[in-house]
Amino acid sequence: MSRFELLAPAGDLEKLKVAILYGANAVFIGGLQFSLRSRASNFTLEDIREACLFAHKHNAKIHVTCNIVMHEKDTDGVIEYLKALDNCGVDAVIASSLYILKMVILHTSMEAHVSTQASTANAQAVKFYESIGAKRAVLARELSLDEIEKVKKASNIEIECFIHGGMCVSYSGRCMLSNNMTNRDSNRGGCAHSCRWTYDLIRDNRVYNPIGDYFAMSSKDLCAIEAIPRLMDIGVDSFKIEGRMKSLHYIATVVNAYRRIIDEYEQTHEVKDFEIYKNAILKAENRLTSTGFLFHKPTIDEELYDLNLTVPTKEFIGIVRSYDNNTKMAIVEQRNYFTPFSIIEVFTPTNTFNIEIKEIYDKDGNILDAARHPLQEIHFKSEIELHPYDLLRLN
Repeated sequence: MSRFELLAPAGDLEKLKVAILYGANAVFIGGLQFSLRSRASNFTLEDIREACLFAHKHNAKIHVTCNIVMHEKDTDGVIEYLKALDNCGVDAVIASSLYILKMVILHTSMEAHVSTQASTANAQAVKFYESIGAKRAVLARELSLDEIEKVKKASNIEIECFIHGGMCVSYSGRCMLSNNMTNRDSNRGGCAHSCRWTYDLIRDNRVYNPIGDYFAMSSKDLCAIEAIPRLMDIGVDSFKIEGRMKSLHYIATVVNAYRRIIDEYEQTHEVKDFEIYKNAILKAENRLTSTGFLFHKPTIDEELYDLNLTVPTKEFIGIVRSYDNNTKMAIVEQRNYFTPFSIIEVFTPTNTFNIEIKEIYDKDGNILDAARHPLQEIHFKSEIELHPYDLLRLN
């Protein structure tokens, strides 16, 4: 097993299972309390227990986010909830509140990880968290590779770095736009992504939009594919992918690309072609990406002022639920429209290949002229064996 942890997001149990099957050796999830993604499909304690059983069976870990900025009314039941997570088998809690971190350390056997919401940007801060018993610090997203290296060299606890996903237009999690505009507090799980809205620039009572029909102030998403070798050489312990509200297809695609590049560099000490991994991610990414602060201070090229400049995704059409080796029939849960006699790309945890399908049927054996109903059970013949959780894309 790789000594480098690839930490993936999951908004529900199915996404968690896919993340692990496609290469994550740790997954972070949110419970029903103290989490920053109130609109995600957050996990009940029963879900968390099942998640831990699945993860540990596959030699993976579960981290639970308790990373809200707590107001007085948010403090009730913290210790009881943490103990419940511990009883479920959770490996670590991610928090920015010193109180929650201390309660994890004092009352549970779980590791305490300092959330990126704490904006830890220097070694002295890491030393402080070490002094109170934290096992890991997740560094601020605003650090360069050189700064990350200096912090890692001076630190005695694990260091985690963000490598892919949405960047905050402000210091991570500290933006007040959503709170002021919608009364949804980004620091307590309610971010409305106000930076991604479209605005008019007004000067002297005239609309002045120099870029196009509107103006936005969003950051491009981070894609650290080209930084992975340097981060591994630095000795970063864990690489975090953001996106608990992302789709199953996105999680599988992005996780698998980073798994493969980490494994390639760990085994051969070189990466022959970064474009292979970038192109793989493009099959699921729908926002433009940049390298953020890693290689240089961000410029206008790292901002996304025109939301029309989004990247189209490759069509995800279904997930394999089962396959009968005798009849060669696959049972697929449909996710997007497709028709008979299509060329389909099959994406698995270890391989990608094409199949050509002919007739498609519903669960009652009726021939269909198209798969047009989301989540419909579709049957078709494949001479190549398929497996549960293989993903299908239109080629």
